[in-house]
Amino acid sequence: MPIVAFATLLAALVAVAVLALGSAAGAKVNTSKALDAALDEVMDAQGAPPGLSVLLQRGNDVEFRRRGVSNLKTDAPMRAGQHYRIASMAKAFSGAVALGLASDGKLKLSDTIGDWIPKLLPKAQDVTVAQALQHTAGLADYIRQQEFIDVLLEDPAQYLSPRELLSFVEDEELEFKPGSRYEYSDTDNIVVGLIVEEASGKSYEKLLQQYVYRPAGLTRTSLPRTVEMPTPYIHGYDLSEDEPPFDTSEVINPAGAWASGGIVSTPRDINDFFRAYVGGELFNRKIAKSQNEYVVGSSQPPGPGRNQATLGLFRYKTRCGTVYGHTGSFPGYRAMAISTLNGKRSLVFTVNSQIVPGQGSSEVSDLIRFAQEDAVCHLLR
Repeated sequence: MPIVAFATLLAALVAVAVLALGSAAGAKVNTSKALDAALDEVMDAQGAPPGLSVLLQRGNDVEFRRRGVSNLKTDAPMRAGQHYRIASMAKAFSGAVALGLASDGKLKLSDTIGDWIPKLLPKAQDVTVAQALQHTAGLADYIRQQEFIDVLLEDPAQYLSPRELLSFVEDEELEFKPGSRYEYSDTDNIVVGLIVEEASGKSYEKLLQQYVYRPAGLTRTSLPRTVEMPTPYIHGYDLSEDEPPFDTSEVINPAGAWASGGIVSTPRDINDFFRAYVGGELFNRKIAKSQNEYVVGSSQPPGPGRNQATLGLFRYKTRCGTVYGHTGSFPGYRAMAISTLNGKRSLVFTVNSQIVPGQGSSEVSDLIRFAQEDAVCHLLR
């Protein structure tokens, strides 16, 4: 090739490379600015939470963004090592335990309530573990039963055992034929928790240690039976209209949600868990394939983009790409954690008020969901 032609080609290649680098840098700046703007919009809205945080990790690189405070009395900022109630994200933990036991051959996902706990729900004998994990079981939701609500209001700090929780729906008919459709129910994961105890001969707490905490390296995660929070913790607030913010952090006993939503953890631990869970590190590949079937169904609260459910997990198809994880809400908290399928990119979004559809400002709830999608876009840039 003539020298002049070679020089021209080289210059063209350099120009293309520079343009590509410039475009990549521009995309990085744009997603970063978009996320910051979205977080600011949440906090500037009427009815905004006291604080929020977003932990993002790409490979070994970690970002932590925060707004507002974790404690209105001290003005302490949100931190990645502070404890909080993870709410329904705990359902992914019961999914991990069940799939871990299945990997070890101690449980089949086709096993039924009738196989393991037949006396607790006599009208739901044919419901399988897989159906319970995917919310296609048709089990009535105990938290919607007036009797449960009355008992809880009488003494929010009281301890209710898992079997007591199921007693509120023991005489209820199935809402639909198991496997025929999707409907989110907290009863599902109470059932899974009790089945894994029967199948293993161990308490659910010990199973969490064996199948989740140790293999995922979690050191600040627990399943408490009292209202007391481990320190340091993110204070969660009720933001009732025309009332000052009320600290709900240590008011309601999370045992009333148990395997369905009773876990306390930190953004850092939750991030490590979802990377391991979604990345398939907690069970074998054969069992992991059982999570490849999805049904249309939203997590509660809804996650970003289009929501689809599988076993203990949701797939969120956003405008920027697909991620996998779970959301959750508990009085004082709203949360989301997601990961890419290979476990290499992840984020944890934490809000210290239960601002969800039907609870708190609908405008702020929508803004939070939009900000979560902007966070996903920044993660996948």
